[in-house]
Amino acid sequence: MRAEEIAEDFPTIGINSNALDAARMLAEHRLPGLLVIDESGRPHAVLPASQVVRFLVPRYVQDDPSLAGVLNESMADRCAEKLSGKRVVDVLPEHLVDVPPVDADDTIIEVAARMARLRSPLLAVVKNRRLQGVITASRLLGAALKP
Repeated sequence: MRAEEIAEDFPTIGINSNALDAARMLAEHRLPGLLVIDESGRPHAVLPASQVVRFLVPRYVQDDPSLAGVLNESMADRCAEKLSGKRVVDVLPEHLVDVPPVDADDTIIEVAARMARLRSPLLAVVKNRRLQGVITASRLLGAALKP
């Protein structure tokens, strides 16, 4: 099975888009992540939902999760304010920037190997330098587990 056979249409967001809009898109559509495109419409990065959550949680709470229990609700309600005024490029994880897309002719094993190495929830699929779609980890697993 080839990458183009399991690629699907998937929401994208521009690199300079509002980070809060990206977070809303992730939440509203229950997405594992978003494909970030550059100004020319080419795949540039992957923004995992988990990275956006990580950005919202103060560093000191990440370092000591027991502190999460002492934060009051008003503090939790203000977490989204951290995204205010930020662009998508400001919240991208370094290891998922300039992620090379997989080729439409790549096998699902090649796709799985890259996805595992990058720890990415999705990868862009291109053919002749044109975006064909996206493969999510769940879609890849579904294809790999078919009898």
